[in-house]
Amino acid sequence: MNKISIQEVATRDGLQIEEQFVPTDQKVDLVNRLGAAGVDKIEVTSFVSPKAVPNLKDAEEVMQHIERKEGVTYTALIPNVKGAERALACEADEVNLVASVSETHNLKNVRQKVDDSFANFKDIASFLSGSGIDINGTLATTFGCPFEGSISEDRVMTLIDQYLELGAGGITLADTTGMATPNQVFRLCGKVLDKWPDLPLTLHFHNTRGMGLANVVEGIRAGVTRFDASLGGLGGCPFAPGATGNICTEDLVHMLAFMGYDMKADLDQLIAISKHMEKEVVKHEVPGQIIKAGKITDLHEARS
Repeated sequence: MNKISIQEVATRDGLQIEEQFVPTDQKVDLVNRLGAAGVDKIEVTSFVSPKAVPNLKDAEEVMQHIERKEGVTYTALIPNVKGAERALACEADEVNLVASVSETHNLKNVRQKVDDSFANFKDIASFLSGSGIDINGTLATTFGCPFEGSISEDRVMTLIDQYLELGAGGITLADTTGMATPNQVFRLCGKVLDKWPDLPLTLHFHNTRGMGLANVVEGIRAGVTRFDASLGGLGGCPFAPGATGNICTEDLVHMLAFMGYDMKADLDQLIAISKHMEKEVVKHEVPGQIIKAGKITDLHEARS
């Protein structure tokens, strides 16, 4: 079986929509704990306007104070050249660019048409050329849009090509509102990897309709080995009706571990971090199931 890479997004995708501001030292501690737990990549923060995302207004402070573990990629989402400048100053390993496949969702999310977003990305790529910072290109609403409905696979392929032309080293297909179905995931991922067999392809699922982990299994069957997930299942898209959190990191790792897949991520550490985050950081119940039910190997005394 291929090794699976676990890419953590809770500190950006998860915390950005929390109502209460999470203190900087708690964010730094969370990133450090996740790095020590063996995840392959951490989307630490986002270099966007503090007015747009108040909970990530401390992006620089967080990036400057984390302890970087060898073998872990520390990435940040950026919307424009100013964000790229901030990411470069903080020595991010990678920047993540996001455009929606759906015109309607892109207008609601970033107030731009998709073509305008890619024109902006060309400027970012030009600015970062020679800097050593990698670029990952994410396509939101790949598997469906809550405003437009079905998404053309041909349009997805075209936009992947545009990302690769501007120098993106990896692509993420995001199910922003949890509309993907397992057979759809298998079909589209197979199509992408048939055309670009060496492409570092990531899948980013939300569990809005309870199909997140089933979609992972079909992604793996198609040949994908990289998956975004959020500790405790935190997250959601603020611009999409009913979009609940990402697939849960510890639930994902638990499933894959007991299916026999190889990962660097340590399940017991992730469970402990998730419990800590629920109690001490966000201070509310999180959607993850394993921290409630325990591992399938956790047995109980039979009482009469």
